[in-house]
Amino acid sequence: MEFENYEQFWLFYVSQHRNATSRRLHVTGTSLALLCIALAIFVNPWWLLAPIPIGYMFAWIGHFCFEGNKPATFGHPLWSLRGDFRMYMCMLTGRMAAELAKSEKIYPPKK
Repeated sequence: MEFENYEQFWLFYVSQHRNATSRRLHVTGTSLALLCIALAIFVNPWWLLAPIPIGYMFAWIGHFCFEGNKPATFGHPLWSLRGDFRMYMCMLTGRMAAELAKSEKIYPPKK
């Protein structure tokens, strides 16, 4: 799909993350990736090899096992990374339900 701007992409991105377990897996993967970056800074730089595989592993399990869709990163890698961090913050601050509601107006769930 093509998008005119990031905000349009964001609503699509949210629509691809309706499943709560998938979103929790994304948050887990992102948290562990951030931990690996901290470990690389403060303990050993070899930890920099871990964030990408760990983050994607959790996210892809969410997509393939719980969402039943293809990760948006395949078509829009940078916007997807940005979307992942935005979703992470929405999840941590309790704003994800509102984002899901906005997304469903444009991308209604399949019945």
